[in-house]
Amino acid sequence: MATEPRATTRSPLVARHLLVPFILLISCFAAWGAAANLTDVLVGVFRGIFDMSNFQSSLVQFAYYGAYFLLAIPAAFINDRWGFKAGVLVGLGLAAVGGLLFLPASQMLAYGMFLFALFVLAAGLSILETSANPFVIAMGDEATATRRLNLAQAFNPIGANVGVLMGAVLILPGLTPEASKLIMSEEELLASQGADLFLVLRPYLIIAAVLVVIWFLIAFRRMDLPTQPEAVDLTEGGGGTFSRLWANKHYRYGVFAQFFNVAAQTCVWTFTILYAQDVAGTSPAAAGWWLQASLIIFLVARFAMVYLLGIFRPALLLLVMAIFGVLCCLTSMFVLNIVGLIAVVSISAALSLMFPTIYGMALQGLGEDSKFGAAGLVMAILGGALVPMIHAVVMDVAGSAMGYVVPAVCLALVALYAVFDLRHSRPSPGATTVEEVPA
Repeated sequence: MATEPRATTRSPLVARHLLVPFILLISCFAAWGAAANLTDVLVGVFRGIFDMSNFQSSLVQFAYYGAYFLLAIPAAFINDRWGFKAGVLVGLGLAAVGGLLFLPASQMLAYGMFLFALFVLAAGLSILETSANPFVIAMGDEATATRRLNLAQAFNPIGANVGVLMGAVLILPGLTPEASKLIMSEEELLASQGADLFLVLRPYLIIAAVLVVIWFLIAFRRMDLPTQPEAVDLTEGGGGTFSRLWANKHYRYGVFAQFFNVAAQTCVWTFTILYAQDVAGTSPAAAGWWLQASLIIFLVARFAMVYLLGIFRPALLLLVMAIFGVLCCLTSMFVLNIVGLIAVVSISAALSLMFPTIYGMALQGLGEDSKFGAAGLVMAILGGALVPMIHAVVMDVAGSAMGYVVPAVCLALVALYAVFDLRHSRPSPGATTVEEVPA
């Protein structure tokens, strides 16, 4: 069946008494989107300010991804012990502290201090994301959980665009030109470095202030969640949370699918500008607009997917969009002109559905185990740190166009997860195996 049961469509998307808390959580999704995409700007900024290599400047992303990976499990323990609201508050508070640490970092003029501030910020965002996603899932009927999470996640790219805009307006225009540094004295260089680092400070102070406001709004708001179903124990003779999670193939394969989804997304966006210049022959300025177009497509498509999820089964829609993404990748590899570039940009439409949908599918039916299950899905963001290096190697060997074979393979693996979910029924209480759906 393409459509969901009628009972699902009549269920409110969010429990009525949780509508205001849901809106507050949406603001969290936008806030961490802004912080994450502002970080992308810092790689080039720090390379110019501190006169360092590409590898040294890339430590910005290493600190960000590393914090996400390391703090997901501690976040799960917080959620398990004190609940999702406590996890959200800890994440917001730690991220705000990270933003404020940019103030002493700008005064010390030390790259290591900036990396530490960024690590603390990202650590908070990791706890926030590990807590907020399952929190949203728990705010209503489980049948509408994936659609509800897609709606909340739709505000993440809004924040992402705000982050890019903050970098473009508050940081980049005011940086000291490289040509001017060549004729400066040592004292003038030090002064210009301090001025440039102050430009980096301002947007992070703004983000910290917004996070503090959201913290207070959530802290003093009561958030009683509906009763959640108990997790299905698929292990013989019982077993703990991690045993149940590992035994649940829908969850286990979902983590792998999320790894490759994040990998594909990072590959596509990281190398869009290079594809535009190397293959389509655009100018650097025009190439930047093509990347901006892909982010806009991602934003618009995510809202469209929220509507479509009210009609189609999430796994079916995931399969269709994954296949569409693979076809776009193949087009970009073999149609080496503006059409190939349009295909690269169009991959964002396929990606728009994937993170929240895989997240919701993997956590479905986990009950209390979702607190630790969410951590595994957040740790899967590591795919965005590792797989783009493979993409880069393929580009070096075979050219910018052929590099898109890497996201094509990643999206094909996501499609296989959707096929698995379509062909296998969800475990029911008391079940010991996952049964295949008759053809």
